[in-house]
Amino acid sequence: MLGYVHPNAFLHPDGAEVLLPNGVLQRLSYAEIKQIWFVKDFDAGRAQPDQRTFQSRPKLEGLWVRVDFLDGDMQEGVLANNLVATDGAGFTITPPNSAGNTQRIFVPRGAIRALTVLAVVGLRTTKKPKVALSDGQPSLFTEE
Repeated sequence: MLGYVHPNAFLHPDGAEVLLPNGVLQRLSYAEIKQIWFVKDFDAGRAQPDQRTFQSRPKLEGLWVRVDFLDGDMQEGVLANNLVATDGAGFTITPPNSAGNTQRIFVPRGAIRALTVLAVVGLRTTKKPKVALSDGQPSLFTEE
């Protein structure tokens, strides 16, 4: 189903509010929703996310997760590593190809059979830890 949602106010206690292309505002219960895709363009030929799994370790900071749906389908993504950002109705992940048509995916909790955290991805630090010299080891360069 194609429709428009307000990205900050589409979730309600009893479901998600969707504005259909014909102008009808419809509220879908969470039991009726598998995923809500936030896309750049409505293109009927590109209704599915561009890619379902990561080809290599994600570069985004967060939790690399695999979502297994009740119907046997699967989707990987990066979930924010912040409990405040999760909603009681579900959560939003960034798909593997965030440069593609699908920017984000909202997944209601009721559509999930299993959620597996594959890795915690953090920012890499460029600082190398300093190695302390032992007392008995001479220094190559001495300051005199």
